[in-house]
Amino acid sequence: MQRIKARYLIETPDEPMQVAEVLAGEQSSGTFVRVANESEDLKALTRATVEVIEELEPLSEPSLPNALLSRQGRGGPWRRARVTVSFPPANIGRNLPTLAATLAGNLYDLGGTTGLRLEHIDLPSEFRNRFERPRHGVRGTRMLTQVEGRPLIGTIIKPNVGLSAEETGTLVGELCEAGVDFIKDDECNADSEHAPIAQRIPAVMNHVRRWQDKTGKAVMVAFNISDEHEAMLRHADLVAREGGTCVMVSLNWAGFSSVQALRRHTDLVIHGHRNGFGMMSRHPALGMDFQPYQTLWRLTGTDHMHVHGLDGKFSQPNSEVIEGAHDSLAPLADPADRDDIVMPAFSSGQWAGTLPQTAKAVPSGDFLFMCGGGILAHPQGPTAGVKSLHEAWAALAAGQTLAEAAAEAPNLAAALSFFGRSK
Repeated sequence: MQRIKARYLIETPDEPMQVAEVLAGEQSSGTFVRVANESEDLKALTRATVEVIEELEPLSEPSLPNALLSRQGRGGPWRRARVTVSFPPANIGRNLPTLAATLAGNLYDLGGTTGLRLEHIDLPSEFRNRFERPRHGVRGTRMLTQVEGRPLIGTIIKPNVGLSAEETGTLVGELCEAGVDFIKDDECNADSEHAPIAQRIPAVMNHVRRWQDKTGKAVMVAFNISDEHEAMLRHADLVAREGGTCVMVSLNWAGFSSVQALRRHTDLVIHGHRNGFGMMSRHPALGMDFQPYQTLWRLTGTDHMHVHGLDGKFSQPNSEVIEGAHDSLAPLADPADRDDIVMPAFSSGQWAGTLPQTAKAVPSGDFLFMCGGGILAHPQGPTAGVKSLHEAWAALAAGQTLAEAAAEAPNLAAALSFFGRSK
């Protein structure tokens, strides 16, 4: 069968091909010396292979410290190269933690490097099909929320701590009436003492069901069930019993195996929150890009992936946010498999004024557009905040600028005046 391919950026004072070969050996069959029972036949069966190496401009200073090189008195120039390595799927089987350990494990600690970053993963179709798939993805999310032809307008419960279960339910009821499609818990609010999840889920769903009975509109709520594994399963079951459709998980802290097991346990939409990804991505010579990160997590069967927001409050440039959205909407292996895509969630400092560029970046409209402060801090209240987003989308659909539409859209006009000033 075809092999798994991974592309890395490496930095080293040594010959890049030599370091690439060490990486390939370390992450498959090898160690730094030949060992007993090691044969050429075994190496041919299990060893990773360096496929491509492209040397880049060197650096005059190392990107990261390296105690081994310092002890050896080694200096630059610090050579950089993009390296593609292929791995035999037989080494991994159907084991997601082993896939992650193979592609992003001890290689970060290699003694000959002052920088190493995983940039891209390519999976063969047969290997991809060994793992979980999105149960809902874009198509299922649209069906459950009854939203077609536009992005889903969403928000985050704010303040994320402090509201009681009943107060949270009341706020959700108000947001439902305002016309929101999607509501999620904050990543820092899962099972707090002031709003225990066993109380918050029924309190919120009481208002969601009431609104659905009245209007037929199904608002999706992503309850943050991040917890010990068995507790997560119990929380998911409670959401399902209460008629909910979605749960949210802090992916990095729950772990691959737990999310994978959650996917097998429940039919609920899984909203994947990537909080903590910045520690893997912000240094350009360390960690990984979003493409390999979201590839690994999509193998757990998640349906939504956070990508941050355009002109938001976080450190990412817009180009990375857009690329993350495009990665989420790309099938993992078979380009024709449109069911193997997940819905990107734009979040972080979003409001009506950032909707036009987001819609331009994802012309299909297949995204969650989530505004915390952009709705809940609207000067005329949360209802006006939601309406400002609907008015902004109507303007875009009509070919108007937001400024042009604001003359007859009071909620949008207030948002542009209030948030536009702070931006």
